[in-house]
Amino acid sequence: MSTTSTTGTTAVARAPEARAASGHVRAYLMHAAGRLGGAAVSLFAVLVTSFFLFRIIPGDPVKAMTHGMPTSAEQLATLRRQFGLDQPLWQQFTDYCGKALSGDLGMSYQFHAPVGDLIAQKVPATLLLTGVAVVVYSAIGLWLGTRSAWRHGSLGDKLNTGVALTLWSVPSFWLGLLLIIVFAVGIGPIPGMFPTGGMESGNESGFAYVADVAHHMVLPVITLVAVGYAQTLLVMRSSLLDEMGSDYLTTARAKGLRDDAVRRRHAVPNALLPTVTMVFINLGHVAAGSILVETVFSWPGLGGLFYQALSVPDLPLVQGLFVVFAGAMILMNLLADLLYPLLDPRVGR
Repeated sequence: MSTTSTTGTTAVARAPEARAASGHVRAYLMHAAGRLGGAAVSLFAVLVTSFFLFRIIPGDPVKAMTHGMPTSAEQLATLRRQFGLDQPLWQQFTDYCGKALSGDLGMSYQFHAPVGDLIAQKVPATLLLTGVAVVVYSAIGLWLGTRSAWRHGSLGDKLNTGVALTLWSVPSFWLGLLLIIVFAVGIGPIPGMFPTGGMESGNESGFAYVADVAHHMVLPVITLVAVGYAQTLLVMRSSLLDEMGSDYLTTARAKGLRDDAVRRRHAVPNALLPTVTMVFINLGHVAAGSILVETVFSWPGLGGLFYQALSVPDLPLVQGLFVVFAGAMILMNLLADLLYPLLDPRVGR
């Protein structure tokens, strides 16, 4: 009899906990559904924008393709009909949306190849360059930002903040050109130590090929890291400074925890939310690459391909790259929004 009573009491005691857990799951699912809907709307807006925005660019793609070649009016009309440029704008838009949603990004005017294939060929180079840069500058920025905030007002904090603000305001293409002049071409007593551009020398294999690619990566990675780490440092420092005056840190110190433990276990995890968004946005940049840096260093990635497409203009290729770039950013923001409630249960309630 007493066993039955104990079991019933335990079940009654656990009922509120089960309802609370169920409520948390329901709230998270509603939060996730709302974010997924927002991402779908954003993606549709990207499709609309990518179609109409690049048609404002001056220039006739057909004439650009036949530049320097004797072409009759009938041949130009045939090319326009072949690429669907003779159709009304609304019909071009509906065809474009239908194909894009099915994964068909069209045929490049310039390269006479499917846009999807061209993008797939350039993705590895961009992922290698910007992926390495994002990992390096996120780690450096988080570490230096945490140290600067915890020792705010010190000489090290002032130095870190001053350097970060300076580098954050420097245009990446200008910094890249400066590095090429100093360390690739050579200036004064400094000899040229690195290639001026490209991804490889073209005559290496095996481990020598890996070393050659790494040698070509040094200057563009330094350019991306120098500009990127500054933003991470400043955001992490500001977020952690906001947390440092909180009562829960005073309570943790009163319990006898050392400053390092208070910072690592309590302050930093609560200061990470704004930085998480930025880190995920930076991960979105991995797909987009850095157009200016890749162009300056002649890196054979998506950024350089976008610059080539824009100069024609190669509308299908420009539109396809724009959708890929924006889609990567939307995906990373969505993942950050879905991760927020797991880091801070107050989000999404």
